[in-house]
Amino acid sequence: MTGWILITAGAVLCTLVFSGIYFTSMTRRKVSYMLDALEDKETNFRFREEKWPDRKFNRTLNRIRGIFEKEQAEILEQEKYFGKMLDNVQTGIVVISEGERIEYCNKKALSLLGMATFSTVRQLRRTNPSLAEAFTLVAEGHEKKAGCTSEASTMTFSITASSAELRGKRVKIVAFNDISSDIEENETASWARLIRVLTHEIMNTVTPIASLSEALAKKEGSGMPESAVKSGLETIATSSRSLIKFVNSYRSLTHIPTPEKRAFYLRELLDNVLNLTGKELSASGVTCTFREDPEDLLLYADMGQISQIFINMLKNAAQAGASKIDISARLDKAESIVIDISNNGSPISRESQEEIFVPFYTTKPSGTGIGLSLSRQIMRLHNGTIRLTRSDDAVTTFTLIFR
Repeated sequence: MTGWILITAGAVLCTLVFSGIYFTSMTRRKVSYMLDALEDKETNFRFREEKWPDRKFNRTLNRIRGIFEKEQAEILEQEKYFGKMLDNVQTGIVVISEGERIEYCNKKALSLLGMATFSTVRQLRRTNPSLAEAFTLVAEGHEKKAGCTSEASTMTFSITASSAELRGKRVKIVAFNDISSDIEENETASWARLIRVLTHEIMNTVTPIASLSEALAKKEGSGMPESAVKSGLETIATSSRSLIKFVNSYRSLTHIPTPEKRAFYLRELLDNVLNLTGKELSASGVTCTFREDPEDLLLYADMGQISQIFINMLKNAAQAGASKIDISARLDKAESIVIDISNNGSPISRESQEEIFVPFYTTKPSGTGIGLSLSRQIMRLHNGTIRLTRSDDAVTTFTLIFR
């Protein structure tokens, strides 16, 4: 009897063990299947809840599936919402991942580019290489400009970028706008200002020449003293020389030679500039300091042209009554060289701040008005910028950026 009990107990134990192993194996297979399905974003499955042994477990798995399905539906709704929102903005937006693959492109981007679909930057490179290069090279926090020509029109784009992480990989978000109309308006305004200044300068010079010539013609043979004739002719000659000087200034502004670039240390350039202007600055009681961070900053530029900019800046500061000029240079986050030239001279008036880069605009009696305009032209040829960043009773600062 005891033997039968032991055999029965052993059989029951074996059954329980095998049942446990089978249930565990089935459980693992179900969990593995569910995880594989969810990883593939597949929710079209459901475990049966009719059988008693695994009813509770299957119900739990189905509940997890339902939660995931709900979250996925909410994410899709959010994506649709943000997609519609981005399709209604007036800025082209393109998301570029590794391999120049386009992860997202809004309707405005397609409209500006004149494309039905946009899946890779290589598409753009075949039709507009310069714009494709701008999309690829534009760095975060910087702006690039590039043109886009189609059969219908020619546009100029302002392009900016930022970086982000999308599904575990780094992407670049490129935003661009058509600024053609803004450029045209600015060009029209610039031409209007330029014509106004040219007219003013030429009329100021030509008017006394015409007046004196007419007066001398009327006095011919009337016994006018020789000294008066000589004085009138000298005045005409002086005015003519001023007009020739003005024309030469215009010529130098419109015929800037192509920069002959080479690498040199910024400190080397400053030493040369201070050697050239040192006596003039000392005579005006001006001291000049220079600091750079890090040391030994290297510029790749036309040393002669950049020296011309610095000489002009230092002379302007001395003429503004400055006693101290401070030059500082640094690298920004994009590794562009940023140079601040500051002085404590008389500030530039608010009205003049908007005009100082206009050719021939000057507030000095003997100024030509081309120094700052020429400096900006040179910086553009070096893919850089120059701008007035501050001017008040404490300090006036011009900032040069070499990209």
